[in-house]
Amino acid sequence: MPRNALLLVSRLLLAALFVPSGFQALTNIAGTTSYFAGLGLPLPTLAAWGTSLFELIAGLLILIGFQTRIVALLLAAFAIAAGFIGHYGQGADDATLAFMHQQMLMKDIAIAGGFLALAMAGAGAWSVDGRGFNVDAQLT
Repeated sequence: MPRNALLLVSRLLLAALFVPSGFQALTNIAGTTSYFAGLGLPLPTLAAWGTSLFELIAGLLILIGFQTRIVALLLAAFAIAAGFIGHYGQGADDATLAFMHQQMLMKDIAIAGGFLALAMAGAGAWSVDGRGFNVDAQLT
């Protein structure tokens, strides 16, 4: 598959995780706040709004390929932080739940890897970034 097509698919797949998540969290801010309060985070309402908006906006920026390298680095850091805050050491009383949280932590680490690769490669020609720098948008 050509490079630009792969970069587009990569952006679509990564955005498919963050855009709906951010939107859903914003439409259920009470539930999101309750989740953060359950994690023991200070100012859970502020954390819920900030996290939800960040996921939605950053996901949309990745989707369209705007400031991709910077946003991908921010999302990589976010995925690592979210994984450790939300999953590390969770579910210790229940082996099944502990296993699920361990898998979710590893998923977040893998997502961070995808974002780091995207940060290195850039958005490709089929993006706002590519158009802004007059990158050739051939089917390459």
